[in-house]
Formats: sequence, structure tokens, C-alpha cells
Amino acid sequence: MAHGRITGWATHLPERKLTNHDLAQIVDTSDEWIRERSGIGTRHVDGKVTEMSVEAGRDAMAMAGVDPSDVDLLLLATCTGDQQFPASASVVQHDLGMSCGAIDLNAACSGFVYGLVTAMQFAEGGVETILVIGSDALSGIIAWSDRGTCVLFGDGAGAVVIERSASSPTLLGWDLMSDGSAASILTCEHGGKIFMNGKEVFRRAVLALEAAATNAIERAGVTMDDIGLVVPHQANIRIIDAALKRLGIPMDKAAMVLERTGNTSAASIPLAFVDALEKGRVEPGDLVLMVGFGAGMSSAAAVLRWDPPGA
Repeated sequence: MAHGRITGWATHLPERKLTNHDLAQIVDTSDEWIRERSGIGTRHVDGKVTEMSVEAGRDAMAMAGVDPSDVDLLLLATCTGDQQFPASASVVQHDLGMSCGAIDLNAACSGFVYGLVTAMQFAEGGVETILVIGSDALSGIIAWSDRGTCVLFGDGAGAVVIERSASSPTLLGWDLMSDGSAASILTCEHGGKIFMNGKEVFRRAVLALEAAATNAIERAGVTMDDIGLVVPHQANIRIIDAALKRLGIPMDKAAMVLERTGNTSAASIPLAFVDALEKGRVEPGDLVLMVGFGAGMSSAAAVLRWDPPGA
């Protein structure tokens, strides 16, 4: 039986950066205050979902040696599309020169893992080549006078190419969950700005990360000790630290870009994963745990056996 396999990857960040010192000129805050509570030092802003997606998608396809005409499906995980409709994926598809089906997938910060798991299922069902992109431009929906949220979020995109392969399965286990009873603790109304109940998000996020990761690990038939790299949603250093402690995973196994990107929603996991790949932190055969949570309240986890192209 054929399975999905990641054969290309890339990321993109907008050019403009905002440091903590820059934000201290806008709201009552400081570099020390932000770093202590979030672990963030810099974030990129003024991005556009379609433009960032095109850049990341084009580079991922180039790495995989895939022509746009070869792509059979485009999945774009985003909660900040350029417009209410049509889907931003349709614009990205056109700008990349594709002719395949293209859809937006909104699971907020969990979106990339939702897209990855969905793509792997499509591959098992016979779809040959799928482009999965996680892209969000949160700087456009931030209330810059709200110290509790404006320091946390940034813009970015990450993409992977998944191709159908006769190799052994790479997706070993996964878990997708949602708890709509918590939908009101992190929201953004049409035309509005981000509202977040920070304390409640923290409490629920730690539990959601733990549950999703535990379920995916169990379904994969492996243990926490088997995991070589964990790629958590880059939301807040305190949330990540608390969740990993509950899971019994040491922090040095985590892929982290939070300090220089902030919370980029659906882009955060691919940004951290690609950074780990570029730093040589993942070897063929290693088990990688991707785990995220987001508004909804959504959560998602996937256990992958790393099988890079050419291995």
C-alpha cells in the first residue's frame, strides 16, 4: 500500500520585523516583561497570506523537484485569509500556476497538523502530489493597544510537498480534537480584533497539548522516550514548557523558533520543523511529534517517522 511522504519544504517570513523594544514605544511593556511571560523577542508583521503562501509553496515545490502542473491538491491552513471569500487557496493556486483543487482549512493554530494528516489520508487514497501550506497574517487583526495580545503574534508561512510513495508509512499515529465549549476564550469577530482570555487559554492549552500528544503516541504504538524531536505550536514558552513537563519530554528535544517569530498560528509548526531540518536535528528514521492547539478550541498531533528524499 502506498503512503504519503514529505519530499520538499520551505518557509517565508515578511521583511518587516517588530522587536520588543519597538512595542515598548506603542504600549506599556518592556523587552524583559515580554520575554519573561512569552519567550518572544521579535516577530514579523505586514504579511499577506496569499503572498507568503506563494513564496513558501514555490520554494517547497522547487526543493521537491515538482512542477506546479504535477500538484493534484492544495491545502492551505489559515484563519486569516486575505478576504472572506473566495478561498485564499484559490488565489495561491492561480499564482503558482496550478490547475488542481484548492481549499482553505481553518483550525486556527492547529491548522497545519490538520492539513498534514488530511493530506496523508488523500495520499493513501490515491492522490499523487499534495501541497500543504500553513500561513497566517495575525498582525492585521491585532489590537495594537492591547498589551496582552499585541506582543504575542506575528506573520509567516511554511509549506511541505507530500508525494505518494511505496515506502513504509511515515504517519504512524495522529489525533485531531476540538472542544467547542471553549470557543469564546480566543476569538476574532468579522472585521474585529483578537480577543483572548489569557489565563483560560493557558490552562486549556497545556491540557489539550498533553491529550493530543498522548493519543497520537498511543495510536502510533510508540512511547514518549522514542520521540527524537517534538515540534510544538510556538505560542508561549510557558505553555510549551508546562506541556512538555506533563508529557515527560525534555525541553531540549523541542524545535523552537518562538523567540524570533512569535506566535504565527498555522505557520508556527512548519516554521519550527523546517528550522530543525536545516539545523540537522532530524536523522532518517527519527520519530517526530508535531503537536498544536488553537482557537476552537482545537488541538492536533501527529507522529511521523522521518523518511527524507534520497534516504
